[in-house]
Amino acid sequence: MAFLRSRLFWIAAAVVVVAALLPFWVSIYLLSVLTAAYYFGVFAMAWDLLFGFAGEVNFGPTFLIGLGAYTAAILNSTAGLPIPVCVVAGALAAVAGGILLAVPALRLRGPYFGLVTLVAVLLLQNFVVIFASVTGGEIGMTVPDVLSIDASVNYWYALAFLVVCAALLFGLSRSAVGLILQASGQDAVEAAALGFNVTKHKVAAFCVSALFSGTAGAMLIFYMGTASVDTVVDIAIGVQIIIAAVLGGRRTILGAAFGAVFLIVANEFLRPLGQLNTFVVAAIALAVILFFPEGLLGYALHRGERE
Repeated sequence: MAFLRSRLFWIAAAVVVVAALLPFWVSIYLLSVLTAAYYFGVFAMAWDLLFGFAGEVNFGPTFLIGLGAYTAAILNSTAGLPIPVCVVAGALAAVAGGILLAVPALRLRGPYFGLVTLVAVLLLQNFVVIFASVTGGEIGMTVPDVLSIDASVNYWYALAFLVVCAALLFGLSRSAVGLILQASGQDAVEAAALGFNVTKHKVAAFCVSALFSGTAGAMLIFYMGTASVDTVVDIAIGVQIIIAAVLGGRRTILGAAFGAVFLIVANEFLRPLGQLNTFVVAAIALAVILFFPEGLLGYALHRGERE
């Protein structure tokens, strides 16, 4: 209840209200950019839960996203299942894949967990190419159903999805489970000495991250109408998600969503610069990471506490 009286809550509520009204006075183009950005915001928040709190660096977030997206796309395209069923199936597939990956990987120490998640992305990419008759291969596959053909409706779907996911993930991060994850990430030995099952909690965090990533991946392909390696599996997409989470603020959850929206919007507005586009955005991200290691939201929150 204390959070409901905090300045952060009222700022977030005001941002959501303003965002909900945008379809009435901005262009369809900007709405489409923001719609995609909101799904990426969920990707970044799910990644921040695992890295910021559990202390595990997942270099392959698109493995979970891709599992959810392609499972939903294949079921919709081949079996003709309705969108809600496909989204649930995509989420469950991501969780199942996350469990199969996390249980053995979390037994490793040092950088090996991150390497395992990175290799998992490469395996998924090869799977998509090898089984092109089902997945569409490098070209991608088109899904027969979409969330809506109305840009405003798609925007509100994405915004509502982002808000719900943000509330759930932020609440989880501030719960007892979140505190245990944070303790495990900072000092696993001491957390184990206090009686906490560190591995169990980290596997649970990975599963939660997979659940939100897979669901968002499935929702994204039903917004775009297509699933392809370049949009949901590519390693470059994973790098953008990681940068967004760090840019917004590690261990803030909400900052990850802000970082994702900033990156996507900045990329679009700087597109006229051509190849300089990526350079400028990367330079801004690097400057923030170097001079504000807590991220933009993390710095703002701690500055508010100091004042």
